[in-house]
Amino acid sequence: MSTFDTPRSQGPKLTVNLHIDELPWQQDSAHYFTALRALPCPAWLDSAQPWANGGRYDILVADPVDETPRVPPASAPGTAWNAYLQALAELHRERYAGIAPASQRLPFCGGLLGYLGYQPGNALHGVAHHDAAQPTSPPAAIGCYDWCVVQDHLLQRSALVAMPWVSGRVREDLLARLAAAHAARGPFQLHGGFQPAMTREAYYSAFARIQAYIQAGDCYQVNLAQRFDASYDGDPFIAYRALREIAAAPFSGYLEPEAGQALLCLSPERFISLQGQQVETRPIKGTRPRFADPARDLQSATALRESPKDRAENLMIVDLLRNDLGRSCVPGSIHVEQLFGLESYPTVHHLVSTIRGELAPGRGPLDLLRDSFPGGSITGAPKRRAMQIIAELEPCSREAYCGSLLYISADRHMDSNIAIRSLVANHGSLRCWGGGGIVADSEAEQEYQETYDKVGRFLSALEQRFR
Repeated sequence: MSTFDTPRSQGPKLTVNLHIDELPWQQDSAHYFTALRALPCPAWLDSAQPWANGGRYDILVADPVDETPRVPPASAPGTAWNAYLQALAELHRERYAGIAPASQRLPFCGGLLGYLGYQPGNALHGVAHHDAAQPTSPPAAIGCYDWCVVQDHLLQRSALVAMPWVSGRVREDLLARLAAAHAARGPFQLHGGFQPAMTREAYYSAFARIQAYIQAGDCYQVNLAQRFDASYDGDPFIAYRALREIAAAPFSGYLEPEAGQALLCLSPERFISLQGQQVETRPIKGTRPRFADPARDLQSATALRESPKDRAENLMIVDLLRNDLGRSCVPGSIHVEQLFGLESYPTVHHLVSTIRGELAPGRGPLDLLRDSFPGGSITGAPKRRAMQIIAELEPCSREAYCGSLLYISADRHMDSNIAIRSLVANHGSLRCWGGGGIVADSEAEQEYQETYDKVGRFLSALEQRFR
């Protein structure tokens, strides 16, 4: 029996057997992703193997079905984004009606996969952001995929997984592509270094404005971000592969929603997962840089773990997310599994908490996503007021940054990230954001430096390698 087996029955629901073709396991899934990039809308949800202590699975897809709903424009109102998410839910429900939960060894067996940017969150909360230079990258790119490649790095097994209606001819073509050797398109070159879109003086002015709002009792915390810009020529996938060598994280991903556009994401943060009826979110609040010297690195981690400010900031977001999950979960089921856990990644230490609950009957994955979006760890508290302040003070749209990469498998399993540590490549322009939560006892210089701590190391690496 294949490692990637599916159950023969699941209660009264008809189980549809999947086509599963075993593949040679590859330590680096870039081997298979390069084979799929000639197809439309390729995407790779990357668990950071082999570059870091990452997750278990990689998921690769391309060539979504034609029935995928049209994405509204970035300026569309909340009603349009509600309708878009409802259309996705209906497509998922109708297309995969016979799919029962697959083996635990298959996180994804086909379904919805892509990203939802930050702008739809503004629309859903009725917040207007007036960016003088409107972004041209898609505000969302969620495709419906009837096949995928799954790599299980724990068991070192790989497979092409397809819905039963995917023809033998299509599967044979995919297997031939995956068996052939493919080179990255390359090359990639930056035309100069990354430049901040906000001056230090402008950042300090925005910081002071947030402090005034906090002192007035208008809000408790606001996540303030700044953007860094560079121009480039060539293939951004080359840049992504270079970045994952130094800043890989378990919720990374690379997507090409349209020709000339790409999202490079190296996120360590889960937003929401749904397994069966069990909901989990893992907000990150609190960051310190890593150091090569072990003693200095331990000192940095200890300072973070014992910081009253960072613990208070984390607790605010835990309370916010408990409230968000309460809109979709069974009353009384929400509990904090872990508070202020320390997690270390190649470039930074983080404080991470874990919150769990049980999805209420009649609620689906997209209901859960919509009613919690965007993640509270990258907005502030109260959420809507913090988002209004962000829209007022940040001069540039966040685009995909602080949105979410996500999948909803045909069997309703969902996982998603917070799209931090992300770059948007758009027809020669490469944009990256760094931000942090501002609270009453924040210091302007420390917060300004944190925006560099979060992204500076891998931006510097790109500059050194590709200029």
